[in-house]
Amino acid sequence: MMDTLASAAPKPAAGLPVLNVGFILTDNFTLSAFSLLVDHLRLAADDGDRSRPILARWRIMAAKSEPIRASCGVTIAPAGPFVDPAQFSYIVVVGGLLHTGTQLDDEAVAYLKRAARLGVPLVGVCTGSFVLARAGLMTGRRCCVSWYHYQDFLDEFPHHHPVADRLYVIDGDRITCAGGGGTADLATALVEKHLGRSVAQKSRHVLLLDRVRPGSQAQPHPPIADLVADDRVRRALLLMEQNMADPLPIASIARRLQLSTRQLERLFQTVMGRRPAEFYRLMRLRYARFLLDTTGRSITDIALESGFSDCAHFSRQFKALHGFTPTDARAGGPLPGVPAAAASSLAGQRLFD
Repeated sequence: MMDTLASAAPKPAAGLPVLNVGFILTDNFTLSAFSLLVDHLRLAADDGDRSRPILARWRIMAAKSEPIRASCGVTIAPAGPFVDPAQFSYIVVVGGLLHTGTQLDDEAVAYLKRAARLGVPLVGVCTGSFVLARAGLMTGRRCCVSWYHYQDFLDEFPHHHPVADRLYVIDGDRITCAGGGGTADLATALVEKHLGRSVAQKSRHVLLLDRVRPGSQAQPHPPIADLVADDRVRRALLLMEQNMADPLPIASIARRLQLSTRQLERLFQTVMGRRPAEFYRLMRLRYARFLLDTTGRSITDIALESGFSDCAHFSRQFKALHGFTPTDARAGGPLPGVPAAAASSLAGQRLFD
């Protein structure tokens, strides 16, 4: 059954820890995705913070001994060459920057294919999903990608099945995760499956992480730009998406696109049917509704996070759009009969009406 770890991992070989994970790091991998996973394993493996690999073990492998560079510039040396994949509970590919050359060498790709033939579950984290797809290991499988790379994935793999509205997806012995904070939630699920809930909770508590999110939970702030064909408008929308709490002036957005403010105004009116400032405000209100439906944060915090100067201003704008206040929305929850993620998606669709 999809989205369950019940049958995803084989039993460990004799003499090995209950949870044994092999890591393959791509060139320019994302350090946070790797560190969140490996620190969950480290804390789950031993009592306290002593880091002995008793209940869990991890190994960074590569065909060459040279350190592997993360996208932030930090380098990590592999522990050694590839070993028998059958000894691992999972083999995790940690991706990163997409457009900086080859992510993995031929030896690593061949190793992944060998592991797949042996039935070892493969995990693609961040853009590790791209690596697995390029190796032909995601054919017919659902594949979780970040909303930020959804169009990149479709462009490269038009016959695959990308999912960008979840934190991670389990499809048999293939597990893919969008990365970011969702990596911590996937790590919790893996540790809980093999070592129990109390051990998984211990890892999260030491890392000061709060509520565990299921893989089916929506990725924060689904994008609007991917639905727009015009490249200039898409770029403007991405700038807006990335500057919610402190909105950019429309003139500044126009300058970044090498357009005049008047040109950007006309372009938005033609493509979106609204002026850019109006659409920017609607995007921020949509984001606020998403936070109201999916988090327990205070309305004041949500107002500031969405770029409104104070709670009163936010409440007036929210009521003008929805016909009810943020307090009413919080009291009543998501739209009647509609899950929170779907409600947020519907709110996004209404921006285009």
